[in-house]
Amino acid sequence: MGRTRCFEIVVFVVLGFLGSALGDLQLGFYAQSCPKAEQIVLDYVTKHVPNAPNLAAAFLRMHFHDCFVRGCDGSVLLNDTTSTSAEKSAPPNLSLRGFDFIDRVKSLIEAECPGVVSCADILSLVARDAVVNRGGPFWQVPTGRRDGTISKASEALRNIPSPASNFTTLQARFASKGLKVKDLVLLSGGHTIGVAICSSFTNRLYNFTGKGDQDPSLDSDYAANLKANKCKTIRDNTTVVEMDPGSFKTFDLSYYTLLVKRRGLFSSDAALITDSTSRSFINQLLQDKLSNFFADFATSMEKMGNVGVKTRTRGEIRKQCAFVNS
Repeated sequence: MGRTRCFEIVVFVVLGFLGSALGDLQLGFYAQSCPKAEQIVLDYVTKHVPNAPNLAAAFLRMHFHDCFVRGCDGSVLLNDTTSTSAEKSAPPNLSLRGFDFIDRVKSLIEAECPGVVSCADILSLVARDAVVNRGGPFWQVPTGRRDGTISKASEALRNIPSPASNFTTLQARFASKGLKVKDLVLLSGGHTIGVAICSSFTNRLYNFTGKGDQDPSLDSDYAANLKANKCKTIRDNTTVVEMDPGSFKTFDLSYYTLLVKRRGLFSSDAALITDSTSRSFINQLLQDKLSNFFADFATSMEKMGNVGVKTRTRGEIRKQCAFVNS
């Protein structure tokens, strides 16, 4: 057999293996084993999210935090054990909410198809359906994820980007998950429907370098407004601020408009305009139609939803999302 022919066979085998591995997630994975699963999720979201619209941003954030630690395996849903502090207990996750919502959806699906649908898939579907319910973009959610059995607060702290992250850190954290600068810019766009507690960014207003100063990269008029009307002390742990003031209920491009005006709330938001590549993506988004942003955001969400997934015999299908199976 010639060398060229051998090479072609090797390439074919490798590509076939990769295709099989990537194909473990598939649209309609539960079509036979639990055909009503995705409709149950959609119906529950449609019924309850309109009564608590901020949950859309909460589930988007929860999904993001889950995927950045051990992959999209539902490990963020696990409770602490007697021996281990779970991801929920890590500082980046203390403000996550909506766990009871996920638990209720899981109970409904367990009643329909016991032991079939993973919590990781439920979280992925809820995040998508909640965003769409609030007028945001639709993205495909292939299913077949299995649930992880390990959840450590220390890993969440190491992997989830901080609101204080600079661009270098952001790029490195995203690259470690196979996500590019364009994905960083697009996924940050989820902040268009987000809110933040004052204490997560008040160092920029009152003590940026430890000398009682203000972050010079933050628009001074915006900073003055926040000090006067929202975050009146550096230790305000209760007041909530819209990430996209005036448009936080609408999934649109105004978050990026604020960034170029130096009105991004977090240092990690402001960091996006400090890099030429990142800024060029932002400028292009602002020149494009909203439909382009929706399509690109969907593509990045699909990529993120595939990060580190567990399939086949890896992991388990949890009976309850907060606990591993006994």
